[in-house]
Amino acid sequence: MQIWAGLGNPGPQYAMHRHNVGFMAIDLIADMHGFAPVRKQFQGWTQEGRVGSEKVLLLKPATFMNESGRAIGEALRFYKLGPDALTVFHDELDLAPFKVKVKRGGGTAGHNGLRSTDQHLGPDFRRVRIGIGHPGHKDRVTGYVLGNYAKTELDPLADMLGAIGAEAPWLAAGDDVRFMNDVALRLAQ
Repeated sequence: MQIWAGLGNPGPQYAMHRHNVGFMAIDLIADMHGFAPVRKQFQGWTQEGRVGSEKVLLLKPATFMNESGRAIGEALRFYKLGPDALTVFHDELDLAPFKVKVKRGGGTAGHNGLRSTDQHLGPDFRRVRIGIGHPGHKDRVTGYVLGNYAKTELDPLADMLGAIGAEAPWLAAGDDVRFMNDVALRLAQ
């Protein structure tokens, strides 16, 4: 079994924030791949299903971003899984908007959700980095990250999330390079 956790903040007021794109990706994967209904579990919301031939538990922590690692750690301990079974979907300032990259391990780049996960599990988990771009100056980062996507960004956002969902079986199979390439190809059309 794999655990795919989307990072975000709970509540309708945060739903369209750039910081919540991890939640958006998890929701779309659940819809596209016919996952079971949502259950309240592990200080968050979970859905079970399959992506390709792999069993996956989707998790959206309800702990707010700064404490995401508590919920993720609880789920991994319950299933007796290590960080190698975890994939975290999160927003990434250092990637151009709507670019998607996958990497295993690494730093937190000031991302509180990654920092919390790292504190609870160490750095050796897979990350799906979803580009939101940088606002240009560090003083504008908080407002930008905690701001809603602009109306002009909604179509590219939907395209990117659709590509992530459609190519998720490659991610489940462990073929990160094929996943990234096929997402990029879909977005180039």
